[in-house]
This record gives sequence, C-alpha cells and structure tokens, in this order.
Amino acid sequence: MNRRAILIAALASTAIALPAAADEPDTARFLLDRFAATLTAHDIAGFAALIADDYVNHQVSAAAPSAPPGKSAKQATVDFFNARLIGIPDLVVTVEASVLTADKLAASFVYEGTHGGPYFGIAATGKKLRFTSCDIFTIRAGKLAEHWGMGDIAGTLAQLKA
Repeated sequence: MNRRAILIAALASTAIALPAAADEPDTARFLLDRFAATLTAHDIAGFAALIADDYVNHQVSAAAPSAPPGKSAKQATVDFFNARLIGIPDLVVTVEASVLTADKLAASFVYEGTHGGPYFGIAATGKKLRFTSCDIFTIRAGKLAEHWGMGDIAGTLAQLKA
C-alpha cells in the first residue's frame, strides 16, 4: 500500500469518527458552563449533580485534604465548595480560559466575592477576594468523573490576612 492510500484511509476513518463524537464536546461545554453557573447561583445540589458518584479527586493538599473515612470524594468536594459559598456569600465564578475535548475539560476559573463568613478558619473580614484555579476533569457518562487541579490557596489566604 502506498502512502497516498494510507493517508486517504486515515482521513476517511477520521471523517467517519467525527460525526459520532460531534456532540461530546457539547457535553464538556455544558459541564463547564454549569460548573460556573451553579456555584454562582449558590445551587449546591445542582453542582453536586454534575459530579459522578464514583468521582476521584487527585488534588490533595493541606487546604483540600483527602476525603475522611466514610465520606466519598464527591461529598468531600461538594462540602469544600459549600464551605466556599458560606465564606463568600456573593461568590461569582467565571471561566477565564478553557480547552474541551470529548472526554476532558480543562479550565482556568476566576472566583470573586466578599469574605462574609468563615473561610479557611478565618472569620468574616468584609474584604473583596479574587482568586483562581486551574482544573482538569475527565468526563464519563455526562458527569465530572476525575479531577486534577491547582487552586491559589496561598493567594487567597494572603488576601484574607492582609
């Protein structure tokens, strides 16, 4: 088989595969938009509905520790964001940049609001906060199934203590 025939065969197989996966990036776009919208609306139940029951969070740090025994990674993540909503009652989440594929979602999120409740053990200060996170999610069955990320916890704490 010559190179031209191989190239034509490869292009044909790609063209055939594209329509079958054409709606998959729409799922990633939907999840990305709903992630920001549910948190901005303080809809923690809607936020939880985006996350698969067997969710795996690969981001573990002192600020976001592993789920305690008896609590799922999904519930620990929902609790983490609920604490954020309590600490920043006017929280607005926006998407700064994103890359979407059929089974991955990567985004830079911007979080803005007023520190109006306890957050990271610090009582309300009334200070305006702005911080970011960069997150990568695997998508399975229309849900966020795995997460890797990095949030600006140090920057957040610096704003709270300044």
